[in-house]
Amino acid sequence: MVTFFVAFLVSLLVALVLTWRVRERALAWGWLDQANSSRKVHVRPIPRLGGIGIVGGFFAPLCALFFVDSGVGDQFLAQTELIVGLFVGGAIIAGLGFYDDLKGAGARLKFSVQFAVALGLYALGFRIEVLANPFGAELTLGLLSLPLTVLWVVGVINALNLIDGLDGLAGGVAFFGVGTHFLLALMRGDVLLCLLMVALAGAILGFLVFNFNPASIFMGDTGSMFLGFVLAAVSIKTSSKSGTAVALLVPVMALGLPIMDTLLAMVRRSMLGRPMFSADKEHIHHRLMSRLLLSHRTTVLVLYALCTLFMLTALGLHFANSMQSALLLSGIAVVIMVLMRKLGYLDMRHMGTVQQTRHRNQELRSLVRSVTAAVRAAGSFQEVWSAVRPLSSGLNLSVLELRLRRPHEDVSGGVVFESQHPDADAATALEVRLDVKEAEALSGALRLVWRDGRAAIDRDEELALEVVADAVAERVGQLVALEAAEPERIIALRR
Repeated sequence: MVTFFVAFLVSLLVALVLTWRVRERALAWGWLDQANSSRKVHVRPIPRLGGIGIVGGFFAPLCALFFVDSGVGDQFLAQTELIVGLFVGGAIIAGLGFYDDLKGAGARLKFSVQFAVALGLYALGFRIEVLANPFGAELTLGLLSLPLTVLWVVGVINALNLIDGLDGLAGGVAFFGVGTHFLLALMRGDVLLCLLMVALAGAILGFLVFNFNPASIFMGDTGSMFLGFVLAAVSIKTSSKSGTAVALLVPVMALGLPIMDTLLAMVRRSMLGRPMFSADKEHIHHRLMSRLLLSHRTTVLVLYALCTLFMLTALGLHFANSMQSALLLSGIAVVIMVLMRKLGYLDMRHMGTVQQTRHRNQELRSLVRSVTAAVRAAGSFQEVWSAVRPLSSGLNLSVLELRLRRPHEDVSGGVVFESQHPDADAATALEVRLDVKEAEALSGALRLVWRDGRAAIDRDEELALEVVADAVAERVGQLVALEAAEPERIIALRR
C-alpha cells in the first residue's frame, strides 16, 4: 500500500506542476481553444493541451520503477508486453492527440493510427477472447477476438473523446472508471493493475484541479484519447482475469456513460442522415442542460452520480452469479430507459419528421461536399467565390456575402463578393455571420441572410456552414500570398 500511495502522490504532483506550466505557456503562445463554434459551451478562449499533464503524471511513477529497487518494480519490469503496450501505444496516441490539438487531424489519420495501435496491442497479448452471457454459458470468440479487441480499443478511445464536452466531465468519468478497475484489481490481488490505476488516478486529479468548472485549461485530444487508450487496455486485462460469467461486462459497465453516449450519437446521426463523425450538441450532457435547465456544474455532478451507479453495478457484477447478474443488468437497463425518455431520446412524437430530416440532410451533405471540393480546387479569390455561390440556391438565401481582408489592410479594406435575390426585401431578415480566419494570414466573414420568415437557423445547416467556412479559410489562406486582389474591390453578382 505504501508503493501505491507514493505512486499516487508522485503522479498527482507531476500532473499539477505540468498542467500549470502548460497552461501558462499556452496562454503566452496562443495555444487556445477558441469559442468560435456553435458546438462550444465555453464563451472565451481557454488554453488546451492540459492532457500533457495527465500523460506526464501517469508515466512519472512508472518510469521511476526502472530506477528504484522494489518488489513491485521487479514485477512491473518482468511484464515486457505490458510495458511496451502502455509506453509505446500510449506515447503514439498522446502524440496523435497533441498533433490534433495543434494542427488538426482528419478522421482518416486518427482512425489509421488508432487501428494500428489496437492491432499492436492485440499482438502483445491484449485480447478479448470470451464474451459473458449471464443467461447461459460464456461465448468463446475464436477468430472474432481480433476484430472485437480492435473495435473495443478504438471505440473506448473515441468514447472518452466524444464525452469531453463540459468542464471536468471527461476527467471525472475516467476517474470513476479508474476507481472501478482499481477496486477489482485490489480484490484479486493484482498489484500491477492497482499500480497503473493509482498512477492514472493521481494524474487525473492533478489535472482536475485546473479543469473543474470553471475550467482554466482543457485536456484536449491529447488527454481524452490517452485516457481512453489506457482504460481500454486495462479493461482488456480486467476482463481476461475476471470470472467468465462477467468477462467484459464489468469494464463495459465501468465505462457505461461514455459508451452509452457514443452509441446514442451513432444511432442519432444515422437516423437523421448526419455525418457519423460530425459534432453536435445533442450529447447527454447537452440535453441535461437544455431540457432539464441544469447549470454547467450541476450537469457534471449529475453525470458523476450516474457514473457512481455504473461503478456500483460493475462491482456487483463481479460478485454476482448468473441470475443476480441478469437482475442487475435489467435494473440498470430500466434506469437507462427512464433517463433516455426524460432527455427526449425516445420521444416518438417527432418520428414522422425523421425521414424528412434525413432526406434534407443528405441533400445538404451533397451540397457541402461539392462546395468544399470546389473551394479546395479554386485558384483565385474569384474562383473561391464561384465555388461558394451554390449555397445561395441550395439554402434559399436572400443574400450571400463573402468578405476577405488581409492583416495589413484596415477594417474598410479587402474584397467583398455578394449575391442577392431580387425579392431580398420581402420579409424580416435572419442574418448569420461566420468568421473566416486562417492563422494570421487573413480575416473575413461569410454572411448569410434569409427572408423566408424563419426565426432561427436550422442546426444541421449551422454545422454544414461551419464546415464550408473552415474550407474557405484554409484555401484562401493558401492563396493569400499569390492573389493580387485590389483593395476596396467590390463585386456584386445578382441573379
